[in-house]
Amino acid sequence: MDSLRRRDRGLSADRDPGRRCLDRSATACILGGRRVSPAAVFASFFALVLVGAPIAIALGLTGAAAAWLAGFPMVLIPTRFFSSLDNFALLAAPFYIFAGELMNRGGITETLITFAAKMTRWVKGGAAYANILASMFFAGISGTAIADTAALGKIFITGMPKQGYTREFSAAVTVASSMIGPIIPPSVIMIVYASVAQVSIIKLFVAGIVPGLLLGLACAVVVFLTGLRKGLPKGEIEAVRKPGGQLALESLLVFSIPLFIVWGTLSGAFTATEAGGVACVYALVLGRFVLRTLSGPSVIEALKSAIRTTSNLYLIIAGASVLSYVLTVTGAISGVREMTVLFAGDPTIFLFFVLAVLLIAGFFLEPGVQVLLLAPILLPIARALGIEEMQFAMVFLLSGTLSLMTPPVGICLFVAAQIGEIRIGRMFIAILPFLAAQILAISLLILWPDLVTFLPNLIE
Repeated sequence: MDSLRRRDRGLSADRDPGRRCLDRSATACILGGRRVSPAAVFASFFALVLVGAPIAIALGLTGAAAAWLAGFPMVLIPTRFFSSLDNFALLAAPFYIFAGELMNRGGITETLITFAAKMTRWVKGGAAYANILASMFFAGISGTAIADTAALGKIFITGMPKQGYTREFSAAVTVASSMIGPIIPPSVIMIVYASVAQVSIIKLFVAGIVPGLLLGLACAVVVFLTGLRKGLPKGEIEAVRKPGGQLALESLLVFSIPLFIVWGTLSGAFTATEAGGVACVYALVLGRFVLRTLSGPSVIEALKSAIRTTSNLYLIIAGASVLSYVLTVTGAISGVREMTVLFAGDPTIFLFFVLAVLLIAGFFLEPGVQVLLLAPILLPIARALGIEEMQFAMVFLLSGTLSLMTPPVGICLFVAAQIGEIRIGRMFIAILPFLAAQILAISLLILWPDLVTFLPNLIE
Protein backbone atom coordinates (compact mmCIF):
# COMPACT_ATOMS: atom_id res chain seq x y z
CA MET A 1 0.00 0.00 0.00
CA ASP A 2 2.82 2.36 0.91
CA SER A 3 4.54 1.60 -2.37
CA LEU A 4 1.35 2.51 -4.26
CA ARG A 5 1.10 5.82 -2.40
CA ARG A 6 4.74 6.56 -3.20
CA ARG A 7 4.12 5.71 -6.86
CA ASP A 8 1.01 7.90 -6.95
CA ARG A 9 2.95 10.80 -5.42
CA GLY A 10 5.67 10.31 -8.01
CA LEU A 11 3.16 10.24 -10.84
CA SER A 12 1.38 13.32 -9.56
CA ALA A 13 4.72 15.15 -9.31
CA ASP A 14 5.51 14.19 -12.88
CA ARG A 15 2.15 15.51 -14.00
CA ASP A 16 2.61 18.74 -12.06
CA PRO A 17 4.58 21.22 -14.21
CA GLY A 18 5.00 23.48 -11.20
CA ARG A 19 7.05 20.85 -9.37
CA ARG A 20 9.11 20.00 -12.45
CA CYS A 21 9.94 23.69 -12.93
CA LEU A 22 11.07 24.51 -9.41
CA ASP A 23 14.73 24.56 -10.47
CA ARG A 24 14.26 25.83 -14.03
CA SER A 25 13.54 29.14 -15.71
CA ALA A 26 9.96 30.14 -16.50
CA THR A 27 10.69 30.35 -20.22
CA ALA A 28 12.07 26.82 -20.29
CA CYS A 29 9.00 25.50 -18.50
CA ILE A 30 6.62 27.24 -20.91
CA LEU A 31 8.48 25.82 -23.89
CA GLY A 32 8.76 22.42 -22.31
CA GLY A 33 12.55 22.40 -22.71
CA ARG A 34 14.89 19.85 -21.13
CA ARG A 35 18.32 20.68 -19.74
CA VAL A 36 21.12 20.08 -22.22
CA SER A 37 24.76 19.45 -21.41
CA PRO A 38 26.85 22.57 -22.15
CA ALA A 39 29.97 20.39 -22.44
CA ALA A 40 28.34 18.28 -25.16
CA VAL A 41 27.09 21.39 -26.96
CA PHE A 42 30.48 23.08 -27.04
CA ALA A 43 32.18 19.81 -28.00
CA SER A 44 29.83 19.55 -30.97
CA PHE A 45 30.59 23.12 -31.96
CA PHE A 46 34.36 22.62 -31.83
CA ALA A 47 34.03 19.35 -33.75
CA LEU A 48 32.23 21.16 -36.58
CA VAL A 49 34.88 23.90 -36.62
CA LEU A 50 37.70 21.34 -36.70
CA VAL A 51 36.22 19.60 -39.74
CA GLY A 52 36.19 22.92 -41.59
CA ALA A 53 32.65 24.21 -41.14
CA PRO A 54 32.35 28.02 -41.23
CA ILE A 55 31.83 29.57 -37.79
CA ALA A 56 28.33 30.79 -38.66
CA ILE A 57 27.24 27.35 -39.88
CA ALA A 58 28.80 25.60 -36.87
CA LEU A 59 26.97 27.92 -34.48
CA GLY A 60 23.66 27.57 -36.31
CA LEU A 61 23.78 23.76 -36.53
CA THR A 62 24.86 23.42 -32.90
CA GLY A 63 22.09 25.77 -31.76
CA ALA A 64 19.48 23.88 -33.80
CA ALA A 65 20.65 20.53 -32.42
CA ALA A 66 20.59 21.88 -28.86
CA ALA A 67 17.05 23.21 -29.36
CA TRP A 68 15.91 19.84 -30.73
CA LEU A 69 17.51 17.91 -27.85
CA ALA A 70 15.96 20.32 -25.37
CA GLY A 71 12.54 19.54 -26.83
CA PHE A 72 11.81 23.07 -27.99
CA PRO A 73 9.44 23.70 -30.92
CA MET A 74 11.65 23.96 -33.99
CA VAL A 75 9.86 27.15 -35.03
CA LEU A 76 11.96 28.71 -32.27
CA ILE A 77 15.07 28.52 -34.48
CA PRO A 78 14.03 30.84 -37.35
CA THR A 79 12.14 33.07 -34.92
CA ARG A 80 15.20 33.55 -32.72
CA PHE A 81 17.48 33.67 -35.76
CA PHE A 82 15.79 36.76 -37.18
CA SER A 83 14.74 38.44 -33.92
CA SER A 84 18.40 38.55 -32.81
CA LEU A 85 19.12 40.83 -35.77
CA ASP A 86 16.19 43.12 -34.99
CA ASN A 87 18.47 45.40 -33.01
CA PHE A 88 18.95 49.09 -33.78
CA ALA A 89 22.55 49.03 -32.51
CA LEU A 90 23.53 46.48 -35.16
CA LEU A 91 22.39 48.84 -37.90
CA ALA A 92 25.57 50.87 -37.36
CA ALA A 93 27.93 48.01 -38.25
CA PRO A 94 27.50 47.99 -42.07
CA PHE A 95 27.97 51.77 -42.23
CA TYR A 96 31.31 51.69 -40.41
CA ILE A 97 32.44 48.66 -42.42
CA PHE A 98 31.60 50.41 -45.70
CA ALA A 99 33.31 53.64 -44.60
CA GLY A 100 36.46 51.69 -43.76
CA GLU A 101 36.41 49.97 -47.13
CA LEU A 102 36.06 53.29 -48.92
CA MET A 103 38.99 54.82 -47.07
CA ASN A 104 41.15 51.75 -47.56
CA ARG A 105 40.52 51.60 -51.32
CA GLY A 106 40.94 55.35 -51.72
CA GLY A 107 44.70 55.30 -51.20
CA ILE A 108 44.40 56.64 -47.66
CA THR A 109 46.53 53.83 -46.23
CA GLU A 110 49.64 54.93 -48.11
CA THR A 111 49.13 58.53 -46.99
CA LEU A 112 48.83 57.55 -43.33
CA ILE A 113 51.89 55.30 -43.49
CA THR A 114 54.04 57.98 -45.11
CA PHE A 115 52.85 60.59 -42.60
CA ALA A 116 53.62 58.29 -39.65
CA ALA A 117 57.03 57.37 -41.10
CA LYS A 118 58.04 61.02 -41.46
CA MET A 119 57.19 61.59 -37.79
CA THR A 120 59.46 58.76 -36.58
CA ARG A 121 62.30 58.68 -39.12
CA TRP A 122 64.76 60.40 -36.74
CA VAL A 123 64.82 57.65 -34.09
CA LYS A 124 66.26 54.15 -34.08
CA GLY A 125 63.52 51.69 -34.96
CA GLY A 126 61.68 54.48 -36.74
CA ALA A 127 59.89 52.16 -39.18
CA ALA A 128 58.68 49.98 -36.28
CA TYR A 129 57.34 53.01 -34.42
CA ALA A 130 55.76 54.22 -37.67
CA ASN A 131 54.06 50.83 -37.96
CA ILE A 132 52.48 51.29 -34.53
CA LEU A 133 51.57 54.92 -35.16
CA ALA A 134 50.01 54.08 -38.53
CA SER A 135 47.91 51.37 -36.85
CA MET A 136 46.62 53.92 -34.35
CA PHE A 137 45.75 56.28 -37.20
CA PHE A 138 44.17 53.49 -39.25
CA ALA A 139 42.14 52.29 -36.25
CA GLY A 140 40.07 55.44 -36.46
CA ILE A 141 39.05 54.42 -39.98
CA SER A 142 38.79 50.64 -40.26
CA GLY A 143 37.42 49.52 -36.88
CA THR A 144 38.79 45.99 -37.37
CA ALA A 145 42.16 44.35 -36.74
CA ILE A 146 42.07 42.17 -39.85
CA ALA A 147 41.72 45.17 -42.18
CA ASP A 148 44.60 46.83 -40.33
CA THR A 149 46.89 43.82 -40.73
CA ALA A 150 46.04 43.32 -44.39
CA ALA A 151 46.32 46.99 -45.40
CA LEU A 152 49.43 47.94 -43.44
CA GLY A 153 51.09 44.55 -43.74
CA LYS A 154 51.45 44.80 -47.51
CA ILE A 155 53.75 47.79 -47.03
CA PHE A 156 55.45 47.25 -43.66
CA ILE A 157 56.04 43.49 -43.75
CA THR A 158 57.65 43.76 -47.18
CA GLY A 159 59.30 47.16 -46.66
CA MET A 160 60.86 46.88 -43.19
CA PRO A 161 63.18 43.95 -44.05
CA LYS A 162 64.75 46.12 -46.77
CA GLN A 163 65.90 48.47 -43.99
CA GLY A 164 67.47 45.73 -41.87
CA TYR A 165 64.58 44.37 -39.79
CA THR A 166 63.86 40.65 -39.75
CA ARG A 167 60.69 39.51 -41.49
CA GLU A 168 59.46 37.92 -38.27
CA PHE A 169 59.88 41.13 -36.26
CA SER A 170 58.27 43.22 -39.00
CA ALA A 171 55.25 40.93 -39.11
CA ALA A 172 55.04 40.72 -35.31
CA VAL A 173 54.92 44.53 -34.95
CA THR A 174 52.23 44.71 -37.64
CA VAL A 175 50.03 42.06 -36.03
CA ALA A 176 50.47 43.34 -32.46
CA SER A 177 49.72 46.95 -33.39
CA SER A 178 46.65 45.88 -35.39
CA MET A 179 45.02 44.86 -32.08
CA ILE A 180 44.46 48.60 -31.60
CA GLY A 181 42.06 48.58 -34.57
CA PRO A 182 38.97 47.23 -32.74
CA ILE A 183 39.59 49.39 -29.67
CA ILE A 184 40.09 52.98 -30.85
CA PRO A 185 36.71 54.22 -32.16
CA PRO A 186 34.88 53.54 -34.35
CA SER A 187 34.80 49.79 -33.70
CA VAL A 188 32.65 47.05 -35.19
CA ILE A 189 33.20 44.63 -32.29
CA MET A 190 32.02 47.33 -29.85
CA ILE A 191 28.79 47.63 -31.79
CA VAL A 192 28.24 43.88 -31.43
CA TYR A 193 29.05 44.06 -27.71
CA ALA A 194 26.65 46.98 -27.24
CA SER A 195 23.84 44.95 -28.83
CA VAL A 196 24.52 42.02 -26.48
CA ALA A 197 25.11 43.97 -23.27
CA GLN A 198 22.55 46.71 -23.97
CA VAL A 199 25.01 49.51 -23.20
CA SER A 200 25.68 52.84 -24.91
CA ILE A 201 27.74 52.60 -28.10
CA ILE A 202 28.98 56.14 -27.58
CA LYS A 203 30.27 55.37 -24.10
CA LEU A 204 32.00 52.28 -25.46
CA PHE A 205 33.65 54.34 -28.19
CA VAL A 206 34.88 56.93 -25.70
CA ALA A 207 35.99 54.24 -23.23
CA GLY A 208 38.19 52.68 -25.92
CA ILE A 209 40.36 55.76 -26.48
CA VAL A 210 42.72 55.39 -23.50
CA PRO A 211 42.99 51.56 -23.69
CA GLY A 212 43.77 51.85 -27.41
CA LEU A 213 46.55 54.33 -26.70
CA LEU A 214 47.80 52.07 -23.91
CA LEU A 215 48.05 49.10 -26.30
CA GLY A 216 50.06 51.27 -28.69
CA LEU A 217 52.37 52.31 -25.84
CA ALA A 218 52.84 48.66 -24.86
CA CYS A 219 53.94 47.82 -28.41
CA ALA A 220 56.29 50.83 -28.45
CA VAL A 221 57.91 49.67 -25.20
CA VAL A 222 58.67 46.28 -26.76
CA VAL A 223 60.22 47.98 -29.79
CA PHE A 224 62.29 50.22 -27.50
CA LEU A 225 63.58 47.27 -25.44
CA THR A 226 64.33 45.32 -28.61
CA GLY A 227 66.34 48.29 -29.88
CA LEU A 228 68.36 48.40 -26.67
CA ARG A 229 69.08 44.69 -26.85
CA LYS A 230 69.66 44.16 -30.56
CA GLY A 231 69.82 47.59 -32.10
CA LEU A 232 67.37 48.75 -34.73
CA PRO A 233 68.01 50.87 -37.85
CA LYS A 234 66.85 54.41 -38.53
CA GLY A 235 64.97 55.28 -41.68
CA GLU A 236 61.51 55.64 -43.06
CA ILE A 237 59.13 53.85 -45.41
CA GLU A 238 57.81 56.15 -48.11
CA ALA A 239 54.62 54.51 -49.33
CA VAL A 240 53.69 57.48 -51.51
CA ARG A 241 55.63 60.52 -52.78
CA LYS A 242 53.88 63.76 -51.90
CA PRO A 243 55.00 67.26 -50.84
CA GLY A 244 55.05 67.74 -47.07
CA GLY A 245 52.24 70.32 -47.06
CA GLN A 246 49.94 68.18 -49.17
CA LEU A 247 50.70 65.11 -47.06
CA ALA A 248 49.92 66.96 -43.83
CA LEU A 249 46.67 68.39 -45.22
CA GLU A 250 45.41 65.03 -46.53
CA SER A 251 46.32 63.33 -43.25
CA LEU A 252 44.45 66.02 -41.32
CA LEU A 253 41.37 65.45 -43.47
CA VAL A 254 41.55 61.71 -42.76
CA PHE A 255 42.02 62.21 -39.01
CA SER A 256 38.94 64.41 -38.98
CA ILE A 257 36.68 61.41 -39.67
CA PRO A 258 36.88 59.68 -36.25
CA LEU A 259 37.01 63.08 -34.52
CA PHE A 260 33.90 64.15 -36.40
CA ILE A 261 32.10 60.93 -35.44
CA VAL A 262 32.93 61.25 -31.73
CA TRP A 263 32.19 65.00 -31.64
CA GLY A 264 28.89 64.61 -33.49
CA THR A 265 27.61 61.83 -31.27
CA LEU A 266 28.73 63.47 -28.02
CA SER A 267 27.16 66.79 -29.00
CA GLY A 268 23.89 65.09 -29.91
CA ALA A 269 24.07 66.13 -33.56
CA PHE A 270 23.44 62.51 -34.54
CA THR A 271 23.32 59.02 -33.03
CA ALA A 272 26.09 56.44 -33.36
CA THR A 273 24.18 54.74 -36.18
CA GLU A 274 23.62 58.01 -38.00
CA ALA A 275 27.30 58.79 -37.50
CA GLY A 276 28.10 55.65 -39.49
CA GLY A 277 26.05 56.95 -42.41
CA VAL A 278 27.71 60.34 -42.14
CA ALA A 279 31.13 58.64 -42.14
CA CYS A 280 30.24 56.83 -45.38
CA VAL A 281 29.24 60.07 -47.11
CA TYR A 282 32.31 61.85 -45.74
CA ALA A 283 34.65 59.06 -46.90
CA LEU A 284 33.01 58.97 -50.34
CA VAL A 285 33.25 62.73 -50.87
CA LEU A 286 36.80 62.86 -49.52
CA GLY A 287 38.11 60.01 -51.64
CA ARG A 288 36.13 60.71 -54.81
CA PHE A 289 36.08 64.49 -55.09
CA VAL A 290 38.69 65.95 -52.71
CA LEU A 291 41.65 63.57 -52.84
CA ARG A 292 40.51 62.11 -56.20
CA THR A 293 41.99 58.72 -55.29
CA LEU A 294 38.73 56.74 -55.26
CA SER A 295 37.45 55.57 -58.63
CA GLY A 296 33.92 54.50 -59.49
CA PRO A 297 34.82 50.77 -59.77
CA SER A 298 36.60 51.01 -56.40
CA VAL A 299 33.38 52.26 -54.80
CA ILE A 300 31.49 49.26 -56.20
CA GLU A 301 34.18 46.86 -54.96
CA ALA A 302 34.11 48.52 -51.53
CA LEU A 303 30.33 48.07 -51.42
CA LYS A 304 30.58 44.40 -52.38
CA SER A 305 33.25 43.76 -49.77
CA ALA A 306 31.22 45.54 -47.08
CA ILE A 307 28.15 43.46 -47.97
CA ARG A 308 30.13 40.21 -47.68
CA THR A 309 31.66 41.22 -44.35
CA THR A 310 28.35 42.40 -42.92
CA SER A 311 26.51 39.25 -44.07
CA ASN A 312 29.12 37.03 -42.42
CA LEU A 313 28.92 39.06 -39.21
CA TYR A 314 25.11 38.90 -39.09
CA LEU A 315 25.08 35.15 -39.75
CA ILE A 316 27.46 34.61 -36.84
CA ILE A 317 25.31 36.80 -34.57
CA ALA A 318 22.11 34.94 -35.53
CA GLY A 319 23.64 31.48 -35.13
CA ALA A 320 25.20 32.31 -31.77
CA SER A 321 21.93 33.83 -30.59
CA VAL A 322 20.05 30.54 -31.05
CA LEU A 323 22.71 28.58 -29.20
CA SER A 324 23.03 31.09 -26.35
CA TYR A 325 19.25 31.28 -25.96
CA VAL A 326 18.80 27.52 -25.66
CA LEU A 327 21.62 27.20 -23.13
CA THR A 328 20.20 30.05 -21.09
CA VAL A 329 16.53 29.11 -20.88
CA THR A 330 17.22 25.45 -20.16
CA GLY A 331 19.40 26.42 -17.22
CA ALA A 332 22.46 24.76 -18.73
CA ILE A 333 24.73 27.68 -17.81
CA SER A 334 23.07 28.66 -14.55
CA GLY A 335 25.84 26.93 -12.64
CA VAL A 336 28.41 29.25 -14.15
CA ARG A 337 26.60 32.32 -12.86
CA GLU A 338 26.64 30.87 -9.36
CA MET A 339 30.37 31.60 -9.37
CA THR A 340 29.47 35.07 -8.11
CA VAL A 341 29.81 33.66 -4.62
CA LEU A 342 33.41 32.62 -5.30
CA PHE A 343 34.41 36.18 -6.23
CA ALA A 344 32.26 38.02 -3.67
CA GLY A 345 34.09 41.03 -2.35
CA ASP A 346 36.96 40.75 -4.82
CA PRO A 347 35.96 41.95 -8.29
CA THR A 348 39.63 42.40 -9.28
CA ILE A 349 40.23 38.67 -9.04
CA PHE A 350 37.15 38.10 -11.19
CA LEU A 351 38.47 40.40 -13.91
CA PHE A 352 41.78 38.52 -13.95
CA PHE A 353 39.69 35.34 -14.18
CA VAL A 354 37.91 36.82 -17.22
CA LEU A 355 41.27 37.66 -18.78
CA ALA A 356 42.47 34.08 -18.26
CA VAL A 357 39.23 32.55 -19.59
CA LEU A 358 39.29 34.67 -22.74
CA LEU A 359 42.98 33.98 -23.37
CA ILE A 360 42.20 30.25 -23.31
CA ALA A 361 38.99 30.66 -25.31
CA GLY A 362 40.96 32.72 -27.81
CA PHE A 363 42.78 29.62 -28.97
CA PHE A 364 39.43 28.36 -30.29
CA LEU A 365 37.03 31.30 -30.71
CA GLU A 366 37.37 34.60 -32.56
CA PRO A 367 36.42 37.83 -30.71
CA GLY A 368 32.93 38.17 -32.19
CA VAL A 369 31.95 34.65 -31.13
CA GLN A 370 33.41 35.25 -27.67
CA VAL A 371 31.19 38.30 -27.26
CA LEU A 372 28.08 36.43 -28.38
CA LEU A 373 28.65 33.28 -26.32
CA LEU A 374 30.61 34.35 -23.25
CA ALA A 375 29.50 37.93 -22.57
CA PRO A 376 25.92 36.85 -21.63
CA ILE A 377 27.45 34.42 -19.13
CA LEU A 378 30.11 36.62 -17.54
CA LEU A 379 28.39 40.02 -17.68
CA PRO A 380 25.70 39.23 -15.03
CA ILE A 381 28.47 38.15 -12.65
CA ALA A 382 30.35 41.41 -13.24
CA ARG A 383 27.20 43.42 -12.59
CA ALA A 384 26.46 41.47 -9.43
CA LEU A 385 29.99 42.22 -8.19
CA GLY A 386 29.51 45.93 -8.83
CA ILE A 387 32.13 46.20 -11.58
CA GLU A 388 31.86 49.29 -13.78
CA GLU A 389 30.18 48.47 -17.10
CA MET A 390 32.87 50.18 -19.18
CA GLN A 391 35.75 48.59 -17.28
CA PHE A 392 34.36 45.10 -17.78
CA ALA A 393 33.62 45.85 -21.43
CA MET A 394 37.19 47.00 -22.15
CA VAL A 395 38.79 44.10 -20.27
CA PHE A 396 36.52 41.67 -22.11
CA LEU A 397 37.05 43.19 -25.55
CA LEU A 398 40.82 43.65 -25.23
CA SER A 399 41.27 40.12 -23.87
CA GLY A 400 39.12 38.67 -26.63
CA THR A 401 40.94 40.62 -29.33
CA LEU A 402 44.19 38.87 -28.43
CA SER A 403 42.75 35.73 -30.03
CA LEU A 404 43.50 37.33 -33.40
CA MET A 405 47.23 36.91 -32.73
CA THR A 406 47.28 33.43 -31.17
CA PRO A 407 47.09 30.16 -33.14
CA PRO A 408 45.20 28.19 -34.29
CA VAL A 409 42.40 30.76 -34.77
CA GLY A 410 44.56 33.89 -34.99
CA ILE A 411 43.43 35.32 -38.33
CA CYS A 412 45.79 38.31 -38.19
CA LEU A 413 48.67 35.95 -37.46
CA PHE A 414 47.92 33.92 -40.58
CA VAL A 415 47.40 37.01 -42.75
CA ALA A 416 50.79 38.43 -41.74
CA ALA A 417 52.50 35.07 -42.14
CA GLN A 418 51.10 34.75 -45.64
CA ILE A 419 52.18 38.26 -46.64
CA GLY A 420 55.71 37.75 -45.30
CA GLU A 421 55.94 34.07 -46.28
CA ILE A 422 56.83 33.15 -42.69
CA ARG A 423 56.15 29.92 -40.83
CA ILE A 424 53.47 30.21 -38.17
CA GLY A 425 55.73 28.81 -35.45
CA ARG A 426 58.40 31.44 -36.04
CA MET A 427 55.73 34.14 -36.27
CA PHE A 428 54.25 33.17 -32.91
CA ILE A 429 57.66 33.16 -31.20
CA ALA A 430 58.34 36.67 -32.52
CA ILE A 431 54.97 37.91 -31.32
CA LEU A 432 55.23 36.57 -27.75
CA PRO A 433 56.90 39.72 -26.29
CA PHE A 434 54.12 41.87 -27.75
CA LEU A 435 51.48 39.47 -26.42
CA ALA A 436 53.01 39.66 -22.93
CA ALA A 437 53.14 43.48 -23.10
CA GLN A 438 49.49 43.71 -24.10
CA ILE A 439 48.46 41.36 -21.30
CA LEU A 440 50.28 43.68 -18.89
CA ALA A 441 48.41 46.64 -20.41
CA ILE A 442 45.08 44.88 -19.79
CA SER A 443 46.21 44.16 -16.22
CA LEU A 444 46.72 47.91 -15.70
CA LEU A 445 43.12 48.49 -16.76
CA ILE A 446 42.02 45.91 -14.19
CA LEU A 447 44.07 47.41 -11.36
CA TRP A 448 43.27 51.05 -12.21
CA PRO A 449 39.69 51.24 -13.52
CA ASP A 450 39.87 55.04 -13.80
CA LEU A 451 41.99 54.57 -16.92
CA VAL A 452 38.82 53.28 -18.58
CA THR A 453 36.01 55.02 -16.73
CA PHE A 454 37.36 58.59 -16.58
CA LEU A 455 36.30 59.67 -20.09
CA PRO A 456 32.92 57.81 -20.26
CA ASN A 457 31.92 59.24 -16.87
CA LEU A 458 32.19 62.73 -18.36
CA ILE A 459 29.26 61.85 -20.64
CA GLU A 460 25.89 62.53 -19.06
